[in-house]
Amino acid sequence: MTTDQLSKANPEVTFLRPTRGLAALNIKDLWVYRELVLFLSWRDILVRYKQTVLGAAWAVIQPVIQMIVFTLIFSNAAGFSSEGVPYPIFNYAALLPWGLFSKAMNDAGRSLVTNRNMITKIYFPRLTIPVASVLAGLVDFGIGLVVYIVIILVYTIAPNAGYNYQVTPALLTFPLFVILAVLVTLGVSLWFSAMNVIYRDVGHILPFLTQIWFFLTPIVYSASAISSKWQVLYALNPLTSVVEGFRWSLLGIQSLPWQICAISAGVGLLILVSGLFYFRNMERTFADEI
Repeated sequence: MTTDQLSKANPEVTFLRPTRGLAALNIKDLWVYRELVLFLSWRDILVRYKQTVLGAAWAVIQPVIQMIVFTLIFSNAAGFSSEGVPYPIFNYAALLPWGLFSKAMNDAGRSLVTNRNMITKIYFPRLTIPVASVLAGLVDFGIGLVVYIVIILVYTIAPNAGYNYQVTPALLTFPLFVILAVLVTLGVSLWFSAMNVIYRDVGHILPFLTQIWFFLTPIVYSASAISSKWQVLYALNPLTSVVEGFRWSLLGIQSLPWQICAISAGVGLLILVSGLFYFRNMERTFADEI
């Protein structure tokens, strides 16, 4: 007798079946526990700048100092091309998504171990922890974006800068690349946060991996500097589409390499979906392994 026949024969019988496919990810839990996600994000922001003298000013100081150092080394000394745009503006457009990605990846990668007391004592969707770490990084991203606007205004107004910023229709697509940056960051963070519960080596690998990933991403140089025979392999980096999209939408100085960006964005979305499934599959063991 099938389960449907049993149900019709006895309406009080309830059959519990495991969810399959995308329904098994239970993404709606993030909405149900949205207040917890916001609370954890706010807590991460407070802890980040607690007992610091300069507070949230570090969100401005770090990328600005990076921009100055990279300009001196890669523009003035090495002579890297900046596609006709002042190198500080060219470089900072890439530092914006990179800062969001690197900070969130390192914080979210360790987030489950850091919150082990919560995980072992109470139930809540574990997915909220790395998601909250990624969302907390958006605050620094917003501050950095305001600084970027100021830098562009200074270069546009300064009489000796020789630069005139032009608003293009591509600027309308900027929110789409911000969303893509968040999705790629979340996908990578889910993988490392779940792996770090079982293999604590991940916590030691993350700083090293961040440095390598930085130079594999077109931050201090233009993607057009990469040889055509390496372009397809280079497109496998999910951050390539994010950085190129930021420069294209914000500056509108070059045509967007759509094929490379499509491959790169596809890899990023694949990492996100696979990361969600891996995280959900490992979630049931977190309380025992952590």
